[in-house]
Amino acid sequence: MIEDIWVDPAVSALRPDFAVLAMGVYGLRNGPTDDRSRAWLAAAAQDAVAGDHPKVEAWREAYRAFGTKPQRTRPSVDALVRRMPLPEINLVVDAYNAVSVRHGLPIGGEDLAHYEGTARLVRAGGDETFEVIDKGEPAIDHPEAGEVVWRDDRGVTCRRWNWRQCVRTRITEETVDALFLLERLEPMSMEELKAAGEELTALLEQVTPGIRVESRVVSAS
Repeated sequence: MIEDIWVDPAVSALRPDFAVLAMGVYGLRNGPTDDRSRAWLAAAAQDAVAGDHPKVEAWREAYRAFGTKPQRTRPSVDALVRRMPLPEINLVVDAYNAVSVRHGLPIGGEDLAHYEGTARLVRAGGDETFEVIDKGEPAIDHPEAGEVVWRDDRGVTCRRWNWRQCVRTRITEETVDALFLLERLEPMSMEELKAAGEELTALLEQVTPGIRVESRVVSAS
């Protein structure tokens, strides 16, 4: 899974500085938010980057590059740093949200039990499916042509780079095996990207001692 992840050259052309640390984590025992993960969120909120930090602004610029207004559909880290206190979701999501705001780094999490084929970051044709909940009922949406999306063999798993995840692959309390995508643009260094991955691993090991983790950096080069 990790070995096959790729970034389309059409995306790399927009931001040659883009890199993603892909982490496969196996054997999780997730659960609801508890006092431990509330402490992670509270500490991260104290240390969170500001909304005008250059690392956050880099993502706004990336959105403009493919024709999206970041004021309307915000990059995930931009939305999170504006949302304090941080939302309580579940142990695993709390862990990666805490790492995200501390480093100014978008992080996505996918449940591998519901993933089909290889993860890849591409520019959408516009006819791909995107599974959502609309007025409490399952529905199908579609990305705009040229939009940067993460997808698998079945459809789009995250629209507008890291704006919104589909309902099919989101991490729940039942998730056992997961894919995490830590997305980097300059001015974040590759060293900080690696450190963020190590920090996430440490938190997930508190959730479930003995997890198996494999990782790989995917970039334009």
